[in-house]
Amino acid sequence: MADQINTLEELAAATGAEAVAEETIAREPVRDELGRSYATGKRKDAVARVWIKPGSGKVEVNGKEINKYFARPVLQMILRQPFTVAGVEDQFDVYATVKGGGLSGQAGAVKHGISKALQLYDPSLRGALKAAGFLTRDSRVVERKKYGKAKARRSFQFSKR
Repeated sequence: MADQINTLEELAAATGAEAVAEETIAREPVRDELGRSYATGKRKDAVARVWIKPGSGKVEVNGKEINKYFARPVLQMILRQPFTVAGVEDQFDVYATVKGGGLSGQAGAVKHGISKALQLYDPSLRGALKAAGFLTRDSRVVERKKYGKAKARRSFQFSKR
């Protein structure tokens, strides 16, 4: 027991293994020939296709302005969150097409797409977006209805007599 190993260096020396230096993968920006980045965002049943490019902060969803398509201020705020967290407000124009689901799910899908497109356009923004949880797809979906039940879990009213 006299030759106990107390540090990682001693362990490496004892096993003959050399310390492997972690190489951080340098991410390259992904842009098309028009200087745009593209990403797909999803939330509930909604799927959004999002293109971003440098600009004045104009957001267009399905050919309409953001305040026409998402009339509720809460939904507009959800769309602006990735830019606020990354610190690039009014620096990118967004063009998005979204299908499926309701307005809330569509807003979440566009937000997810914007976040993914931002980190593809500028990989240095990835840390802030990842820490805020915007790059993770929210996997919560509606539970399916079961037979013998009124809804997914709700039973029909029970009558003893």
